[in-house]
Amino acid sequence: MAPRARLAVAAVAVLAGSSIALGVMPDSTGPLGSLGTLAGNAFARIAPETGVVPSTPTKTPEWAPYSTKPNILMITADDLAYEDLEFMPHTRSLLAEQGTSLTEAIAPTPICVPARASLLTGQYSQNHHTVTINGERGGYESMDHTGTLPEALQNAGYDTLFAGKYLNGYGLRGTAKDVPPGWTDWRATTDMSTYNFIRPRINHNGKLTTYHRYTTYVMRDQANEMISAPERADKPWYMWLNYVAPHHGGPDEPEDPEGTSTTRPAEEDKHSFDGLELPDTPYMFRTPTDAPRISASRKYFDAQGRAELRIAHEQRVEAVQSLDRAVASHLLRLQETGQLDNTIIIFTSDNGYTTGGHNINGKLMHYRETQRIPVILRGPRIPAGRSLATGIGNPDIATTILAVAGAEPGRTQDGVNFMPWLTAPAQNRVIPLSAWRVNDGYKQIYSGIRFGDWTYARFSDGSEELYDLAEDPYQIRSLALLPEYADELTELRSLSKKYADCAGDTCPKEFYPAD
Repeated sequence: MAPRARLAVAAVAVLAGSSIALGVMPDSTGPLGSLGTLAGNAFARIAPETGVVPSTPTKTPEWAPYSTKPNILMITADDLAYEDLEFMPHTRSLLAEQGTSLTEAIAPTPICVPARASLLTGQYSQNHHTVTINGERGGYESMDHTGTLPEALQNAGYDTLFAGKYLNGYGLRGTAKDVPPGWTDWRATTDMSTYNFIRPRINHNGKLTTYHRYTTYVMRDQANEMISAPERADKPWYMWLNYVAPHHGGPDEPEDPEGTSTTRPAEEDKHSFDGLELPDTPYMFRTPTDAPRISASRKYFDAQGRAELRIAHEQRVEAVQSLDRAVASHLLRLQETGQLDNTIIIFTSDNGYTTGGHNINGKLMHYRETQRIPVILRGPRIPAGRSLATGIGNPDIATTILAVAGAEPGRTQDGVNFMPWLTAPAQNRVIPLSAWRVNDGYKQIYSGIRFGDWTYARFSDGSEELYDLAEDPYQIRSLALLPEYADELTELRSLSKKYADCAGDTCPKEFYPAD
């Protein structure tokens, strides 16, 4: 493999401590487990005689609210797959090895806007009603921006800071100067400049400025400027920092493939991973057997298509390098300003992503590689060096932030506060799944359930898929049509119907032992 992009090793060493070797992947006992091996973090399967979901949930561990309000920095990357952490040594050493990694977190609706809206509301897609990226039921203009997380945090005494990408469509049709309610300092890129990696335009509290710099560096500097501002000493703060990388964007370059969208790395990172191959996993370019056709990609990747995907994968990894260095810069700035020890840092992604898994180049589907997101926490009272396979969804992140801040939610919460569970053994959780048609959001593609190793999905034509990750970690064979799994299918089908339209207290809140 070609050498990694140049890294700010000195800054990382200061923050992480001399015992951490940068750029070295943790082994199966490390804080992230076996990255890139889907079977490595699979939950233990519930014994068949107890059913899929046990009858008795685990008692919630004792958890005391914070006596003083900590700062909260949430960093999200766009379309960052869980496996991409393999190429982020700073993030692993500064966050994962100094904090807790939730290795089985998922996006219940794995596409940009619904996932981000869940991070803003603590609700599943059916309740915040922003179910896709386009049309009347998708994108910025479909979102109700009242009662959101930043408003609740302001009411709890926090300054609220935003930098980077907001919701798809923000900046179009006369919205470029909008500042959604609840934000103390607003610095959002406007579409379509959001996807111009060398010429982003930012709305800074109503004033538009175009920057002729690489977008990750612009967002990095905007965030560090806010972290360093004198007023940060006056009250606690929450920042949502939304990076665009490694989402695809331009401008296109001569070496880009013609038939496949790619991202754009920083100049110093271009070609730093030349020749990087696609993941060599069993689900690559493979449609599951015994699965209905509606769930399978209709695209066939011939030799040229696979070659183009390899370039797209390579550029994604190269674009992640500047993101990884930016994470290190934020930790260093927090340390320099004396705020590191009083700041909870949450690193995550809006959804998973795959370049070729199950014949998909993208996200949205119910397969693990498109649902699974990194969630890493570091800060006061967060266990250090812990890897925890407890199931959560991204609505839970918003609910947890509200609990940490001692804030009263502005909306009914579908999510749960997972802070009490960070010191407990791994738990399974019932999480509803859903996806809607991309172009308008009016037709639901599928609904389903994730519980531990089990994934169930029912499609708009009535067909079903069922997977047991303990036996089939790459989801190669659907079990839905096999009579020996009729009991599991019946139970998960019933759970899916029960929770498809859940809201607030009717959504699943219980945790169950993963052993």
